[in-house]
Amino acid sequence: MQSTSAQMAHMVNPTDLETVHVLGPMLRYVTEPSDDEGPCLMIGTVPTGVVVPLHSHADPETFIPISGEVEGLSYRSNQDFEWLRVRPGNVFHVPSGAKHGFRNAGTEPAVMYIVSTGRIGRFFREVGDRISPSVQPAAVSAAAIQRFLAIAARYGYWNATPEENAHVGIALPI
Repeated sequence: MQSTSAQMAHMVNPTDLETVHVLGPMLRYVTEPSDDEGPCLMIGTVPTGVVVPLHSHADPETFIPISGEVEGLSYRSNQDFEWLRVRPGNVFHVPSGAKHGFRNAGTEPAVMYIVSTGRIGRFFREVGDRISPSVQPAAVSAAAIQRFLAIAARYGYWNATPEENAHVGIALPI
């Protein structure tokens, strides 16, 4: 049997990373999303002014900032939520099922390692548009948002309404 790099220890070439644009943020796959729910390592970039609306999913996520700064939403209820500054030196962990979101009100993109499951890696690949890291992604359209929400529902992921997002300080672009 011939071994491939997926079957043996190997170095990852950062210039070969697949990149997807997901309604504003960009994700680069450091490790391939596996089918066996093993871990998936990605590098996420949240550009200035971009938000990740309030949502939840069964997949735990851990965010380890490399550069820039975002605010991460720690949410318990409509009356009990807090925005936390997430910057290099911090680790922001989202347990399975926890409602969370992000916003970048800073002056530079926020870049972070994201450790999650292969399942969420496959979800991002399905909802995202493959792009070259040097190409500016197209603007987010209403059709792209509807497509995202339909695929998220199929995965069993929950997404807040525009009103729920507004309540916690997330202004949606559309």
